[in-house]
Amino acid sequence: MQTIRELIRGATPGEVFCCRDPALFETTKVALVAEKVADITVQLIDEGDYIVRQVSSRRRADQKKSEQLNDRQLAVVRALEKVLQHCRKEGVQLIGFSDELVAQPAHLDPAEGISPFALDLDTSDVYRGADSLKKGV
Repeated sequence: MQTIRELIRGATPGEVFCCRDPALFETTKVALVAEKVADITVQLIDEGDYIVRQVSSRRRADQKKSEQLNDRQLAVVRALEKVLQHCRKEGVQLIGFSDELVAQPAHLDPAEGISPFALDLDTSDVYRGADSLKKGV
């Protein structure tokens, strides 16, 4: 493993490491992640010289921006949906006000006003109410 890590550290951007053994491929992949070297590719080659599997390292900032959510973002959204399901199970309702979310017990009617014990959620500037999306706001 140490030799593989040294080879990866010494690799130049664009370099490709080819492996014929699946165990060596997995070890090299782990070493690539551990060394955090960008622009390196590791390939698993079969007996017919075809690429069976391939991983490439790149910096997150270098990844193309897309209108679609990437796999990591989708996983975060799914986790948020699970948290919201837990909120429902535990009787917590979330109420959105322009740029903030407030939590209070679900049995309270928000039309009658928000409880003085309602909890402002720290949304880390991720939540934005639709009113704030209007131009000039």
